[in-house]
Amino acid sequence: MRTASGLLPIVNTLPFQHLHAFLAVARSQSFAAAARELGVSRSAVSQSVRQLEEQLRVVLVARTTRSVSVTEAGRRLVESAGPALAQMRAALTDAAAKPGEVVGRVRLTVPRSAFPFVIEPVLPKFRARHPRIEVEIVFGDRRVDIVGEGFDAGIRLSEYVERDMVSVRLTDSFRFVVVGSPSYLEEHGTPDKPEDLLRHECLTFRSETTGSPYAWELERGRRTWRVPVRGAVLVNDGLFCTRWAEQGLGLAYVMEPLVETQLRSGTLRRVLEPYAASVPGFFLYYPSRAQRSAPLQLFVDTVRELAKTRTEPTKAKPAARRT
Repeated sequence: MRTASGLLPIVNTLPFQHLHAFLAVARSQSFAAAARELGVSRSAVSQSVRQLEEQLRVVLVARTTRSVSVTEAGRRLVESAGPALAQMRAALTDAAAKPGEVVGRVRLTVPRSAFPFVIEPVLPKFRARHPRIEVEIVFGDRRVDIVGEGFDAGIRLSEYVERDMVSVRLTDSFRFVVVGSPSYLEEHGTPDKPEDLLRHECLTFRSETTGSPYAWELERGRRTWRVPVRGAVLVNDGLFCTRWAEQGLGLAYVMEPLVETQLRSGTLRRVLEPYAASVPGFFLYYPSRAQRSAPLQLFVDTVRELAKTRTEPTKAKPAARRT
């Protein structure tokens, strides 16, 4: 068994660039991606990780010809050293700041569909107020371990937010609706019940989490449906389906606020509206056990301010809000 005193020589001789390289590999699950992030060669990253493993006498990264994954020892190191290294970087940048000025970085994992809801309106205001805070946004819809992958916070629908996270509401609730173009509906007819979708051409997409085609979720009262729709067009990003639905290629399953313009103009029509499923909306979330950085605190403050201004008209007109 190694004692605390036995670990001291390792700590004293441990180059922090090796630890930095390992954390980059753990975040991206790729030596090549870590090399691009750090601005060094792939071989330099591989050598740094190898030297770190030799000094610690454990395997941190499992390597195959096709994949890279973090071992249990590596995961423990990420969870303990990752936040500490981030705080160290924050302390160094904070030391160079002018009195009252905040410098640093906010790293966010965000689904593409949240861009028009949150990132587009918030980012310009945040950057204007805090020009020395860098914002890194990684778009994707898969489930993410924000601590293990080095994110400060994430944005997701409420169903994807873990219970031990602190969450901040970003939007009101909204619906997922099935839409089609007038030309498609005239040629193929309008579905009257969820089961009818199985006889229609549906523009669908694969889930980044499961890799399977996404089953459309509908509800009416207490009853729910998950319809395994099929069609000739299958993509990895559902946002593209809206445009193809306008062109008459099939029906699409979309967030209602994203197609308000098309619905008003008549290029798309809702179908199966009594079965439209509601969700509580988008939330910003971050670990409750982690110390929130000053840049993240300022980002949260900006988000809350914008959310308040967007919900005030809704409070004045309760009937207009969807539940």
